[in-house]
Amino acid sequence: MELLYKSTRSDQTPVTASWAILKGLAEDGGLFIPERIPKLDVPMEELAKMSYQEIAYEVMKLYFTDFTEEELKQCIRFAYDEKFDTKEIAPIRKVGQTYYLELFHGATIAFKDMALSILPHLMSVAAKKNQVKNEIVILTATSGDTGKAALAGFADVEGTKIIVFYPKGGVSPIQEKQMVTQKGNNTYVVGIHGNFDDAQNGVKEIFGNQELGKQMDQAGFQFSSANSINIGRLVPQIVYYVYSYAKLLADQEIVKGETIDVVVPTGNFGNILAAYFAKQMGMPIERLICASNENKVLYDFFSTGIYNKNREFILTSSPSMDILISSNLERLIYKIAGEDAKANQERMAALSKEGSYCITEEMKAQLKDFYGNYATEAETADMIKELYEKTGYVIDTHTAVAAAVYQKYQKETKDTKKALIASTASPYKFTRSVMTAINPDYNTMGDFELVDELSKISHTTVPRAIEEIRNAQAIHHRVCDATKMTETVKEILGIKK
Repeated sequence: MELLYKSTRSDQTPVTASWAILKGLAEDGGLFIPERIPKLDVPMEELAKMSYQEIAYEVMKLYFTDFTEEELKQCIRFAYDEKFDTKEIAPIRKVGQTYYLELFHGATIAFKDMALSILPHLMSVAAKKNQVKNEIVILTATSGDTGKAALAGFADVEGTKIIVFYPKGGVSPIQEKQMVTQKGNNTYVVGIHGNFDDAQNGVKEIFGNQELGKQMDQAGFQFSSANSINIGRLVPQIVYYVYSYAKLLADQEIVKGETIDVVVPTGNFGNILAAYFAKQMGMPIERLICASNENKVLYDFFSTGIYNKNREFILTSSPSMDILISSNLERLIYKIAGEDAKANQERMAALSKEGSYCITEEMKAQLKDFYGNYATEAETADMIKELYEKTGYVIDTHTAVAAAVYQKYQKETKDTKKALIASTASPYKFTRSVMTAINPDYNTMGDFELVDELSKISHTTVPRAIEEIRNAQAIHHRVCDATKMTETVKEILGIKK
């Protein structure tokens, strides 16, 4: 049965999966959402016998119904190959009584690889399906990880260009070096004077600029997005939650039908939304634990039912979560409002104009599956140190936020169910923050000295992604003001002002 996609902001005609992937954002500024969330049609005990790639097909075929079996399997085969440094793609590490789902074994050592390895292939197939003749310009804002993962995924992909905006001074040194050293004749990286929300708002404004859209079309270009607002990003993320449950079942860590909790360090809300979709598909998840850092806009939302971005923006040691506008939350708000596009559009307009909106008591009651909390910078550092000293396992700052929030959840609720923590980045991506949390004396070392020391104390091999940038030279040097992003895009594409 064909599954179509509609906008969260209007009742415009639904579109196919391939068109939603190509467009990224609906024309009315809304996000594409499936008309229904499909149910898994393969029993969990059968999924438990499958590889990551096979499970990816069983999940994605339910969402991308206008892709043929051959097209989808080829996209999966191209995506989940030797780019990943582990055969199982997303291994699970049992540490004490907690399971860490390691989502950082791809080309850029962060969870964004899980979806951005496949998105370029989905997009190429989608372009052919829809007879698109224009060159596709991927426009993306990043808080650190999406940028490099998107650049790596789209580098030299025929028929595409990619432009990534990131907050200059708002990402880790390793994250920045990964981006500015990216090769590829179609890749462009721009630092902006501003924070991630400024970059994200700028990208949304560019997408909504109809005059620019006409100029782009005349010049033979059209925009699309690689951010998690693209449904082609969200669906592949559902896969690893289904896979993780099947894997725990296969390894006899859980019994058939046993419910588990899922803990996700959360910024733009895409990763935890994927877990919510997995639950709606029939995966036995009990609580969805939403972990925030000191930019705790989501914690406050789950506590009060009021989303309010009017607050100080705090730069933390977990920069991929330094976000005050969690774009993907819109899809959840739309769902719990009874898929009322008009009401959702009004809330998003209020967020844009006044910086806040509130939900009804009836909507709040539908969030009972979610638990929100946050970890301070001190709690995050303490978690890294505590886990290393007790077990020898080293986690990054984002995963530490999740682990610290999970501790709070256990103390508060006395819940003893097994929990899966989404480990979203390698500790090698945030070496200074990780190593100084373990021992402040490490702060005297250089960035790559810290890499080697981390390898030594964790008994792990330095990832290929880090070795590649150790001596790499910066290629991208563009920096612009947040208000000049449109002009910068035009300059890159050679469109006259």
